[in-house]
Amino acid sequence: PAGCKVKIWIADWFAQLNNKMGGDLKKIQTVGRYLIEIWKAVGMDLEGGKVEFLWSSEEINSRASEYWPLVMDIARRNKLPRIMRCVQIMGRSEQDELTAAQILYPCMQCADIFFLKADICQLGMDQRKVNVLAREYCDDIKRKNKPIILSHHMLPGLQQGQEKMSKSDPSSAIYMEDEEAEVNVKIKKAYCPPKIIEGNPCLEYIKFIIIPWFNEFNVERSVENGGEKTYKSFEELVADYESGDLHPGDLKPALSKAINEILQPVRDHFKNDANAKDLLKRVKGYRVTR
Repeated sequence: PAGCKVKIWIADWFAQLNNKMGGDLKKIQTVGRYLIEIWKAVGMDLEGGKVEFLWSSEEINSRASEYWPLVMDIARRNKLPRIMRCVQIMGRSEQDELTAAQILYPCMQCADIFFLKADICQLGMDQRKVNVLAREYCDDIKRKNKPIILSHHMLPGLQQGQEKMSKSDPSSAIYMEDEEAEVNVKIKKAYCPPKIIEGNPCLEYIKFIIIPWFNEFNVERSVENGGEKTYKSFEELVADYESGDLHPGDLKPALSKAINEILQPVRDHFKNDANAKDLLKRVKGYRVTR
């Protein structure tokens, strides 16, 4: 709707470099196809050619003579410590035992931005360091039109102190195909201390997903607990939560209900579409690796 042409880079080679799915490219590509089904089911507008899915292995192989000299130039212009600072993009720390492939990874991800001719890099905050590397590279090569970094907020895990949700820890994350009962249990067990805003994952979900999605957050309560109330802004909700007028016992069921409403079309798609159903079955059969 903002008028951009969106390229979604399905980074199968990168997942293999980072040893996801045990480095099995066929499994990784199955997961990629499953993710495309998720995006379709949740309402991504794929009509009119505004959104394009590109597989990194295919694109890089078909334009190798363009890609690899770019990777080599980025690698040549940066000292090892500068590249090491980017390993956060892989969910790693500089102290981890890194393979040589994981040193190559940031140089490749930086090259992607120029290879795809991207004007705007829309990634999570955890990818910011490599986007900054790309802007610094523009200074090195005297390129004026630097890519714009649009870093989105990272949702925390549902347990206390989890700054980022973990895909390999089912209790820390809501999966797109989670059944209604699973969502209810996860939110019920989620960290949500009364009157505390800071570090409260349930409030983060409301702020960054529910209110932007529905433009409101509806809480159903008994009359003695304040009755039904619809919050049109997060600030209004914060005021009630901090004062104790809104209790976690009322907030959590309302949050579960809203999440389930968003996820229902995804569940329906994976139940009714034979291809999607098969992909989900195969993906669920894989053991997730860090």
